[in-house]
Amino acid sequence: MLAFLIKRTANAAFVMLAVALLAFVIFRFFGDPVEMMVNEQATQADRAELRERLGLNDGFVTQYTRFVTNAAQGDFGISYRNQQDVMVLIGERFPATFELVLVATVISLVVGIPLGVITAVHRNSRLANALQLGSIVGVSLPSFVVGILLILGFSVSLGWLPAFGRGETVDIGWWSTGLLTPSGRAALVLPALSLSTFQITLVMRLVRAEMLETLRSDYVKFARARGVPKARVHWVHALRNCLMPVITLTGMQIGNLIAFALVTETVFQWPGMGLLFIQAVTFVDIPVMAAYLMLVSFIFVLLNTLVDVTYAWVDPRLRDDAAKAGGANG
Repeated sequence: MLAFLIKRTANAAFVMLAVALLAFVIFRFFGDPVEMMVNEQATQADRAELRERLGLNDGFVTQYTRFVTNAAQGDFGISYRNQQDVMVLIGERFPATFELVLVATVISLVVGIPLGVITAVHRNSRLANALQLGSIVGVSLPSFVVGILLILGFSVSLGWLPAFGRGETVDIGWWSTGLLTPSGRAALVLPALSLSTFQITLVMRLVRAEMLETLRSDYVKFARARGVPKARVHWVHALRNCLMPVITLTGMQIGNLIAFALVTETVFQWPGMGLLFIQAVTFVDIPVMAAYLMLVSFIFVLLNTLVDVTYAWVDPRLRDDAAKAGGANG
């Protein structure tokens, strides 16, 4: 297990170094940091002094090494647009994105799991067919289209929920949350529904496929033969054995939700990291773009590594296969 853990950690470190190289290339060669940071009245001597202070006159390897070292310490420099520390800006926006992703994940599980069970148990009913058709629509529609439709329906037409913003927030230390205020919870509903639509369809389809396989197993047939109520067989015995793939999918999709929340945040003007990234792209704020790329990549790599390690801990055969592959390559 130790060898497997070391190998996975080394792979994760290699991936992060590759991402750091990409982020550094964006940081170094897309635009001139000096021209973006100085004002129009700055002299050539001022520009040369700033370039020397930023270390832009050093070699490529030296600058890349310094970039990786600073990134490992959470230092991505100063935002060109806001003239603030990049990690401070991201720290201010991260709670909004985290709460949005958290609520969207909960919605996808609360809605997707029961729908998956229903479509499996009543697979030939009209309701199951309608849900299957709805899942195809949910997978096909882009998230920004879903967001616009939700705004038109629940905000413009009915006036039930706000169409943009985060509502009133409460500061708990450095963390700002909207879950403790009525306006904050109301503002969270539409963007969370928009972000969770695709995830709901994935969870529903996965649970349905797993349930259809589980319902054909011997222990389910034996439970029915013993007279166990159908509801208990379906919602307790069978569902329990379908949750492991769902948990795995959910864990791996959290990174996707964080990465692609920028579309939802843009539609609803949700003040999270995604909206900050879109603004950074608009104003060519390279440090913020590089930090966002590194942070999202780190979340992806961390979640995938945790899933691999968990699988190897649960199933020792994966560790043995990895060890044999390493021996064969050696």
